[in-house]
Amino acid sequence: MNGLGKESVTLVEIDEGSCEQRIDNFLCKHLKGVPKSHIYRILRSGEVRVNKKRIDQTYRLQLGDLVRVPPVRVAEPEHREYVPALEFPVLYEDDALLIINKPSGTAVHGGSGVSFGVIEQLRSARPQAKFLELVHRLDRETSGVLLLAKKRSALVAMHEIMREGNSDKRYFALVLGQWKNVKQHVKLPLHKFDTPQGEKRVMVREDGMASHTIFTLQKAWENFTLLEAQLKTGRTHQIRVHLSHLGFPIAGDDKYGDFARNKELMKQGLKRMFLHAHSIAFKHPLTEAPMSITAPLPPELQGFLDKLDKAA
Repeated sequence: MNGLGKESVTLVEIDEGSCEQRIDNFLCKHLKGVPKSHIYRILRSGEVRVNKKRIDQTYRLQLGDLVRVPPVRVAEPEHREYVPALEFPVLYEDDALLIINKPSGTAVHGGSGVSFGVIEQLRSARPQAKFLELVHRLDRETSGVLLLAKKRSALVAMHEIMREGNSDKRYFALVLGQWKNVKQHVKLPLHKFDTPQGEKRVMVREDGMASHTIFTLQKAWENFTLLEAQLKTGRTHQIRVHLSHLGFPIAGDDKYGDFARNKELMKQGLKRMFLHAHSIAFKHPLTEAPMSITAPLPPELQGFLDKLDKAA
């Protein structure tokens, strides 16, 4: 390969940031630009050693392990686009977790037409952070509570908490129309697909993934209803698609909403989708202390509700 060589054996001592990571994943990150096939070849050949012993690709690294990385040729580093350093409003932080209030219009990570998002900007703002990873995702237009892990052990534990259904995530959504039931369980399977333009979309389909949302009525106006949505599963666009399928699209939703009404709403001052992750509750991944984090409604959403109250 062209490019810069790592000309000698390097020894890497494993710290908290890489603890519990599989050796193959660790090498992929450590040897950026080296093809995966080559990484598996040096693992099979025994050139990679941990504590002077041969290991296979499934070995999970432990704190203090000494990894021998053989010399490999690394591709030229790509020119990286400048990522502005940016901190976001912090709702909670300790040495394991960072919980922020994500603004609407900001992607959680770069990709699909966006060069950077929350995670890249935070890493740029915190160059000293050895480990910073998203625990879950929020849609670009959704605001509110977003969890990040500052330790791999916290990330692994949080993923298990969410997978086992031991977290309680709730959102506020303003929908078009008059919702009738005070509390309604919606179980509609969701199927993910790509549009011909390459956009990710989701639809209700019988062979889709099981999906469950509980909607609770908060407040009603003549043409709008404010709902709280509690996620029992965490599928892509779940709340948006469940509501749209039932005939109650979210105000301002540019993918699954009522486009003509959205134009009117923009003139009335609602220039974004009215979906806000307002709270999450779970047991701390390392201490097991009960946690309950809330993010107030952003001023632009609260302001729109105030307008509805005045007009009522």
